[in-house]
Amino acid sequence: MNRHIEATEKSGKEFYLNFVQKGKEVVMLNLLKFKPKADYANFESIRIEKDITGQEAYDIYTNNTLGELKRVGSEILFYGESKSFLIGPDFEKWDAILLIKHKSVLAFMEFAKSDIYLNNVGHRKAGLEDSRLLPTTEIKSYT
Repeated sequence: MNRHIEATEKSGKEFYLNFVQKGKEVVMLNLLKFKPKADYANFESIRIEKDITGQEAYDIYTNNTLGELKRVGSEILFYGESKSFLIGPDFEKWDAILLIKHKSVLAFMEFAKSDIYLNNVGHRKAGLEDSRLLPTTEIKSYT
């Protein structure tokens, strides 16, 4: 299985070039698949004393970074459970979805470069089996 946990250099550049010039809010759609048991093999400095699930490790990451996310002007719009697509491939199953609104690409970058994020991202990596991150901007409001 081809896991997707981190952005590639190419996808990072494309994201920056495609979205920074728009100067708009960016909503990130996160699709999350958790490991049954968090794997801290590569993250000894933040290792948890007891065995925890991947979702518990991801929750530690979220709880530890939420203040920093808010500080840069971003917010969690929705965090919910998911199982399978109503329309979509049968082979893709996600445990949760997360929508985060960033006031700009620069706010997202400030968050991603912060010490708080960098000191906690290991919990995210330890907990995720696979993920997708799709940046979006609004093209039309229906409200």
